[in-house]
Amino acid sequence: MATLMKKKDVVIVGFGWVGAIMAKELTEAGLNVVALERGPMRDTYPDGSYPQVIDELTYNIRRKLFQDLSKSTVTIRHNNSQTAVPYRQLAAFLPGTGVGGAGLHWSGVHFRIDPIELRMRSHYEERYGKNFIPKDMTIQDFGVTYDELEPYFDKAEKVFGTSGTAWSIKGKVVGEGKGGNRFAPDRSDDFPLPAQKNTYSAQLFEKAAREVGYHPYNLPSANTSDSYTNPYGAQMGPCNFCGFCSGYACYMYSKASPNVNILPALRMEKRFELRTNANVLKVNLTDDKSRATGVTYVDAQGREVEQPADLVILGAFQFHNVHLMLLSGIGKPYDPVTGEGVVGRNFAYQNMTTIKAFFDKNVHTNPFIGAGGNGVGVDDFNADNFDHAKEGFVGGSPFWVNQAGTKPISGVPTPAGTPNWGSEWKAAVADSYTHHVSMDAHGAHQSYRNNYLDLDPNYKNVFGQPLLRMTFDWQENDIKMAQFMFNKMEPIAKAMNPKHIIGSPKNADSHFDTTSYQTTHMNGGAVMGEDPKTSAVNRYLQSWDVHNVFSIGASAFPQGLGYNPTGTVAALAYWSARAIREQYLKNPGPLVQA
Repeated sequence: MATLMKKKDVVIVGFGWVGAIMAKELTEAGLNVVALERGPMRDTYPDGSYPQVIDELTYNIRRKLFQDLSKSTVTIRHNNSQTAVPYRQLAAFLPGTGVGGAGLHWSGVHFRIDPIELRMRSHYEERYGKNFIPKDMTIQDFGVTYDELEPYFDKAEKVFGTSGTAWSIKGKVVGEGKGGNRFAPDRSDDFPLPAQKNTYSAQLFEKAAREVGYHPYNLPSANTSDSYTNPYGAQMGPCNFCGFCSGYACYMYSKASPNVNILPALRMEKRFELRTNANVLKVNLTDDKSRATGVTYVDAQGREVEQPADLVILGAFQFHNVHLMLLSGIGKPYDPVTGEGVVGRNFAYQNMTTIKAFFDKNVHTNPFIGAGGNGVGVDDFNADNFDHAKEGFVGGSPFWVNQAGTKPISGVPTPAGTPNWGSEWKAAVADSYTHHVSMDAHGAHQSYRNNYLDLDPNYKNVFGQPLLRMTFDWQENDIKMAQFMFNKMEPIAKAMNPKHIIGSPKNADSHFDTTSYQTTHMNGGAVMGEDPKTSAVNRYLQSWDVHNVFSIGASAFPQGLGYNPTGTVAALAYWSARAIREQYLKNPGPLVQA
């Protein structure tokens, strides 16, 4: 029998960015909040203590901060005629575990969503006509506009201590010729900190991009360009460009994380409690499934615990939110045959194209110098900044130079034709490591009828529950876009005058490959929208079916983005929290009528 805990006002599942933001907002509203994190306690000390933290074998190779796939994983197949098999070795995507979640191990790329991507279907139908969108592409609008979210993007940037260069503030252009992004939407205020310095790699990329007629800009980075104290009183130190960002806890307190930017304030809050090694099994519902009564979890000793609560916030990683909803019976599961149901629908990812340019030994790019979110980007082919009618595909992609720091074990590029081992390989590494530049195109992956998530009928996790099953493959639209982006990014590489370049679209004319890293930018499965027939949560991230459950995170995105998702996830968390504080607590019930 489960141990019954004292009832709380709010229980939060997961303690990454969403969990931390919601905990801070709801304790400010006077609520008693408990956050349940399935992984261990992590923090800058001792997890980020120097020099142990810059151990590439432990973090990049053995994946210390990431999910233990021997306990729970997903199964994967390309289409529903196949039998899915478990994802047993971290490669294609890297979900985190422990306090801070992906917010501890991320690189720090901190974008705002392009406004047209919030109303994707409407925009494409208005500009290109309804017949332009492929029949089985299920893209849709978020149900919220950029103007509505703008204050929450601003708040998140101030909490994160984001470095960047604004293009326009309150309609006035301020960033022309200074590194601003002419394609960026208007802002109500400047970035908290100026953009970081650019490494030589980024300078080469910027010069080459201008030469081919593009419009390079400074990437917004949640890595500090100076010391900073955020609105919660949390202090950050200036980044020292050590190059150990993605996959690591930052020992300099320079990379934004829930652990650095929010947890210190929550520790002083008597209404907040954080429980680690608490693996939530399900959301408990009333007999009629109209209301949640709390959650059941397994603690570190393997004991089953029931935590009653008036409000349940699902703030875990994208597919964990979807998995919990399916296990708990919240919302109708998606059926790709009929197209009905919403939970598991519109699963999307991100396709990525990489080009590496190799130079003579007199060009020293020194890629060991890096800062996770920093760099120079190009948005000329992102969102709808170009004519898609001419190209025949949906979606866009930013380009940017990889400036996060190339590691000496996991990031040793070699020219085409180099052996995989031996003296020739060693010589090629020595010739190439400090004389190369890597650049990426992050393609906005769209949602399709036949890419979805459901419960696997064959495999179970360590708790005896069905694993989440991922049915996913690249579609014709993705292949077209990836090839187009490669062809548009290649001139930048060539304009650098390298000895040679290597690269090709990873998904061109091929199936999704679980052995090759893409990104960890998983989207959808519990999407937001204005119609309960095509969305699992409403515009405030509230379940249509169980009004006291809010599911927040990239699981709410109706399709993938060209940009990294964290900035939009944070803004949506603040947006949802404000709706709870100002509307739901005054009159508990549906915030939007179906």
